[in-house]
Amino acid sequence: MRFFTLSYILLGVLLSISSLLPHTAKAQSERIKDFNQNGWYMYFGDHQFSDKWGVHTELQVRRYNYLKDPQQLLIRTGVNYNLTNNAMFTLGYGFIETYPYGEFPAADDFIEHRIYEQLQLKGNLARVGLTHRYRLEQRWVQSPVTSEYTYLNRARYMLRATLPLVGTTIEAKEPYLAAYDEIFVGFGNNIQRNIFDQNRAYLALGYKLSDAAAVEVGYLNHIVQKANGIVFEHNHTLQVGLTYNIDFRKQ
Repeated sequence: MRFFTLSYILLGVLLSISSLLPHTAKAQSERIKDFNQNGWYMYFGDHQFSDKWGVHTELQVRRYNYLKDPQQLLIRTGVNYNLTNNAMFTLGYGFIETYPYGEFPAADDFIEHRIYEQLQLKGNLARVGLTHRYRLEQRWVQSPVTSEYTYLNRARYMLRATLPLVGTTIEAKEPYLAAYDEIFVGFGNNIQRNIFDQNRAYLALGYKLSDAAAVEVGYLNHIVQKANGIVFEHNHTLQVGLTYNIDFRKQ
């Protein structure tokens, strides 16, 4: 259980940094809250080709006003390497296109190219399944005004928990509860006033369709600090996600 203790220490450090730095110590009167209603419709897949190697595939269609207007398109892939049965490293790439939305929209559509390195650790605490995800991102973000790219660094930490609603483990044809919290912290050159970048808190009802597939429907409380450090998005988000993992070793 040593990695659980280290995870909690890291989360505490990230929260402390984001709260103490003057970039985010804005008086409440200087902050502007932007409330939005979004819908994220997602597919995830980790496909195994051998005992050690696999590939990650992901598609997210994010909509503003739940379905009416575009918010963001995210396509992500990566190469997985299983360090142990409960530890996996991923090196990957993401393509993100963001559209103007909300009361403080971007001037135009803009694109982001992203490389990421990720370590995912799994374990259990009694009936609760726990996943710790550590991710570093190298981001090239296009300006919606000049179309030039700015290089940014970001660190992310997510703690996810699942609870079976039938029995002690989650089996095929059984429901479960899922929850996670993920914090994003920017660092390095070109970070402006949003060292605290965003936080995501999620609660969902899931159903394991088969050994390979599961679906979740849930609510995401998504807080984003804009680069100016003044506008804070409070996004009430419907999430619908399908996970489908193919094991090609069985083919």
